[in-house]
Amino acid sequence: MLGDQTTTIPEDKVSDTMRDYLGEIYRLGQGEAWVSTTALAEVLGVSGPASVRMARRMHEIGLIEHQPYKGIQLTPGGKTIALLNIRRHRLVERFLVEVLQFGWDEVHDKADSLQKGINQTLEDRIDALMGHPTSCPHGDPIPTRDGVMPEIGDKPLTVVPSGKRGKITRVKTREPEKLRYLAEIGIIPGAEFELVNRAPFNGPLRLKLGRNEQVIGSELAAALWVVS
Repeated sequence: MLGDQTTTIPEDKVSDTMRDYLGEIYRLGQGEAWVSTTALAEVLGVSGPASVRMARRMHEIGLIEHQPYKGIQLTPGGKTIALLNIRRHRLVERFLVEVLQFGWDEVHDKADSLQKGINQTLEDRIDALMGHPTSCPHGDPIPTRDGVMPEIGDKPLTVVPSGKRGKITRVKTREPEKLRYLAEIGIIPGAEFELVNRAPFNGPLRLKLGRNEQVIGSELAAALWVVS
């Protein structure tokens, strides 16, 4: 059985597709907020009607709350499964990068496929082998084994004022081209920077990283989260 102390859901009723949906619902709503089925369909690459049908099925077995015109929200049982799914995905991404030497731009889809075959024993072995990592290669936190999502306390680079120094915590894009480019110019989790200046009206930002300066557009800047 899956779920928390008050909610149990038969494991055989939760398909791999449902697990994917639950993980994305958690990510889009940060675990708490209501999420539109339209936004969910877009991120999963499915049609709106398909997203609505799946939402109804997950509602029927107690994984989500579903209210017309408001959207969907995880139940406690759904949240438990979502966090497990996210944990395994991010652990596998770390394994692919650090052990199998894939680039961080290559691992999202591979991790999606591989995590479906992981049980608790294999998850624990990967976690131990990797030294119990706390984040994925893109900087997103890895939920703990008991289902707690660590808080980072970071913020978007776009709200940081000029002249501030800080550190990149995570990169919120799955687009391989963007990830490759950011790695090439040294903008990765852990990189320290100074925001030299920003052009007005949502213009480009100039960052100093070590001895080098890089100019990035507002679209890339929106994907960068930092502590400063």
